Amino acid sequence: MSIFSVADLRVAFGSREIVHGVSFAAEPGKTLAIVGESGSGKTASLLGATGLLPPSARVRGSVLHKGRELLGLPARDLRLRRGAEIGFIFQDPLSNLHPLKTVGDQIGEAITAHRRVSRRELRERVLALLADVGIHNPLARMDDYPRQFSGGMRQRAMIAAAIALNPGVIIADEPTTALDVTVQAQILDLLKRIQQEHGTAMIFVSHDLAVVSDVADNVAVMRGGHVVEQAPADLIYQAPRQSYTKELLGSARLGALIPRAWVSRPAPQAGPPLLSIDGVWRSFAGRSRADGSLVKPVLNDISFDIRENQIVGLVGESGSGKSTIGRLVAGLDQPDEGSISLRDRAYSRPGPGGVAIDRQLRSQIQMVFQDPYASLNPRRRIRSILAEPYIIGTGLDAVAIRRRVEELVRDVELPGDVLDRFPAQLSGGQRQRIAIARAIALEPSLIVADEPVSALDITTQARIIALLQALRRRRALSLLFISHDLGVVSELCDRVVVLEKGVVVEAGETARVFAAPRHPYTRRLIDAIPGKALRRSVETPERIAAHG
Repeated sequence: MSIFSVADLRVAFGSREIVHGVSFAAEPGKTLAIVGESGSGKTASLLGATGLLPPSARVRGSVLHKGRELLGLPARDLRLRRGAEIGFIFQDPLSNLHPLKTVGDQIGEAITAHRRVSRRELRERVLALLADVGIHNPLARMDDYPRQFSGGMRQRAMIAAAIALNPGVIIADEPTTALDVTVQAQILDLLKRIQQEHGTAMIFVSHDLAVVSDVADNVAVMRGGHVVEQAPADLIYQAPRQSYTKELLGSARLGALIPRAWVSRPAPQAGPPLLSIDGVWRSFAGRSRADGSLVKPVLNDISFDIRENQIVGLVGESGSGKSTIGRLVAGLDQPDEGSISLRDRAYSRPGPGGVAIDRQLRSQIQMVFQDPYASLNPRRRIRSILAEPYIIGTGLDAVAIRRRVEELVRDVELPGDVLDRFPAQLSGGQRQRIAIARAIALEPSLIVADEPVSALDITTQARIIALLQALRRRRALSLLFISHDLGVVSELCDRVVVLEKGVVVEAGETARVFAAPRHPYTRRLIDAIPGKALRRSVETPERIAAHG
């Protein structure tokens, strides 16, 4: 018997309908996963069903909660149900937690918005919730602000607020997308435990069928505002009927079939040494509550090389120092000790005056950032964005620059008409292709790619990975590929460097490291790769050989 059901739901803005007759239901103690690419209508369907879309949205159909129709319900009655009986966990906790209110106060508001409790009872309940979601020393942490929590801790705080009144339904919208694999595994385990203890119905929204396979009882696949396939999870994984579902599964299996599929995959031939990181240390000054001074070590004696025509993956949990290494390599920071060299020419080392890199060397090392929404100037057309490297770094005339820009767009497999658009008029995947085009404009020897696909849905990730592989073949590029997603690293990288708390604990060929990790931390990262159920459903020698 369903506790929350949607029938023939339609959502429109003006004359444009974006959700077309969607139907699904959630049962107590079970998880319904809704999966699909960005723009498929997943979030719009749930926001429309719960009255959280702006007044300009027109929502039709039927939404029943405990047998009562929600559509058309007065706003006050809807607010009484949201939070108390329907809990929400959103994708980005930093955007959804108030930066100027303590974590404890915000969890408490989830309670006082619906019930009258004494200050003592409220404090005890908040402490119990923080402990329940795995926040260590909750008495000390409840008065911290969101900025003082890690990403995983912020997500735990949001879960605490969502379960504060033991709602019968929890809607989790991409709750693990921005988290590293070990924190993601912990959050999934936490959600499953809460569900088992309270018999909660859960609706889990995701673009990743590998993640979904670890939590879902039933799966609804959405595309273009339609539910294209809906079935028990086992049937979706083992016998998908729609080609789009098969495409999602194919993308999800990039991580699910590793490490065994990689054992026999030969790495492309690498050239001579290109980049050398030699004995690098880096610390940052901070503040402690005790005496007001603190030096926080971030990198400890880091050394590794990247060869020409080689992709090296740098992996580790959030806070391990990955992005700090990326900034050092890109010349955006300098080490406290040690040096970084490109073709035996040291360009980043300790000393006064900051980093000093001449124009020629700067053009040889380019960077692709994590967020394509933030790394492109929103006020400039794509043509102008891609012309800028040539204007600054070359003496080409306007005609030659125009020709180069058009070649760049073709190189990253985009249509020419994107040149006259603004970034906001492109999809996330298209924006990241533009960011990659800008990075390769001056034909660099090395690209530092810092989490370049983590903000993208799973099928777009697969296309960006294929693009990077193609560019490497055509341009003999080397990449330092920074990621918390071991599935992506296993698909793309020739070698992998594993970083734990600023220390390299393991390094080697990706096939060897993933198939036979030597360090316990590496084994823990690999064990946390999502998709255990998916892996069991397809892990036969014949299917692995076919995939590899």
